[in-house]
Amino acid sequence: MIKEKIVECVPNFSEGRDRVKMDKIIDCFRGKKGVKLLDYSNDTDHNRMVITATGQPEAMKEVIIEAVGIAVKIIDLTQHTGVHPRVGAADVIPFIPVRNMSMEEAVGLSKAVAEDMAGRYELPVYLYEFSASANHRMNLADVRKGGFEGLVAKMNDPLWKPDYGPDKPHSTAGASIVGARNYLIAYNINLLTKRMDVARAIAKRIRHSSGGLRYCKAIGLTLDSQNMVQISINLTNFDQTSIYQVVEMVRMEAKRYGVEIAGSELIGMIPLQALVDTASYYLQLDNLTVNKVLEYKIWE
Repeated sequence: MIKEKIVECVPNFSEGRDRVKMDKIIDCFRGKKGVKLLDYSNDTDHNRMVITATGQPEAMKEVIIEAVGIAVKIIDLTQHTGVHPRVGAADVIPFIPVRNMSMEEAVGLSKAVAEDMAGRYELPVYLYEFSASANHRMNLADVRKGGFEGLVAKMNDPLWKPDYGPDKPHSTAGASIVGARNYLIAYNINLLTKRMDVARAIAKRIRHSSGGLRYCKAIGLTLDSQNMVQISINLTNFDQTSIYQVVEMVRMEAKRYGVEIAGSELIGMIPLQALVDTASYYLQLDNLTVNKVLEYKIWE
């Protein structure tokens, strides 16, 4: 019996305000054989959209190539504004092995997609995480440093030549970053203040690169539409660093500035185990596991 391979893809596109443009990209994932659209969300301050889909590797490849083509055609980064860092119209495209698929196979898929994207759309593409061609390219933040506006200078550096495609940015679509990675939780915490210095200070305290929590990446952003600031967080290993650890550290650090948490939001989807771990902590349930979740047992 042949076991079906399933991969997840969570592409990030640099458009979160124009509904017509977003729908054109989302439509690439709708009603496609071998691919299931799970979720999509957008943020006007970030000016960014995140799509979550799962499916068979070859079917997913075709859908992603189609979506990238639409993004390259309709998104003009020379006219783009938003608080979230970005280098491209189809900014980041990660592949995550879900079932009957190894990380090595996900890497192979990411490279095939990256090569096809570059060839079809004359688009420079960088590989990151497990797909990275060098150690200094593994971290997404390092690859994206300088943003769209800094791509020309970045690509003039021999250390930052793209892995595929031309050695200069696409005039309106910039560059794309493609790779294979483990599950990631994208989680934002909003603070009841407009002080960016507070957001940046707290982000620095909690992120691993500044001596904070392991497997935690964080930056401070402004949310003009809500008159507050945000800690934008990526958890790259929720088994080792949980959501509740991040929340409690942010709450503790915010107290020194007399600031409270206004709320939080999830971007994309989250593994059930991460929610169970958080519920177990706050409810002090010693015996809570996924097997105690009614729907999980029914679906199983």
